[in-house]
Amino acid sequence: MQGSVFISPQNLLTVNKKRSALSGILSMRCPRCREGTMFPENTLFTTKFMRMNERCACCGQSFMPEPGYYFGAMFVSYGLNAGFFIAVWIAMYVLMDEVSLTAMLIALLVIIFGLLPVTFRLSRVLWIYIFVRYEGPEACKDRQ
Repeated sequence: MQGSVFISPQNLLTVNKKRSALSGILSMRCPRCREGTMFPENTLFTTKFMRMNERCACCGQSFMPEPGYYFGAMFVSYGLNAGFFIAVWIAMYVLMDEVSLTAMLIALLVIIFGLLPVTFRLSRVLWIYIFVRYEGPEACKDRQ
């Protein structure tokens, strides 16, 4: 059909190259360019889940700006865990007739330790997103 424009998924990605902040946080991307990854690939549910890349491979943003930088991420982690506690409590209250203290503690321990790698990484990503300003993919071009 003449005059019509077909936008394929590939074209859509090139048209809108900016990632949203939410997309960058959930995919754990660099806060400055949202292109490079903050953590090594395939290490989330391994014993290496705490390892971080030193710098963004795209724009060169340091992921460890200063010693003790992620101390504040502990408070973000506390908030995330509080949310998990409330969600587990509500789910157990809705799904079970009677919730015992033992059942609650076991469920919380399973959830908290099971999600520890996710909580650890997400709290660090949220913390650095608070302080590092987004510059877009142009930040990667400036480095080259």
